[in-house]
Amino acid sequence: MSGTVVTVAGGNLFAIAAQYLGDATQWIRIAQLNDLDDPVLNGVVELVIPAVDPAAGGGIADV
Repeated sequence: MSGTVVTVAGGNLFAIAAQYLGDATQWIRIAQLNDLDDPVLNGVVELVIPAVDPAAGGGIADV
């Protein structure tokens, strides 16, 4: 597992992606890395944040 580890209390992956990756649409990269399928976080969650990649796409995951 590589990347930065952060602990958050609630919130959503859109805001976390905007803060750490500079692009809210890249929330799906965080979700995939952490085996999450819901961008809304409940309780205290430890997340692995991938490295910043300006070329990475974002958007909706194929589930």
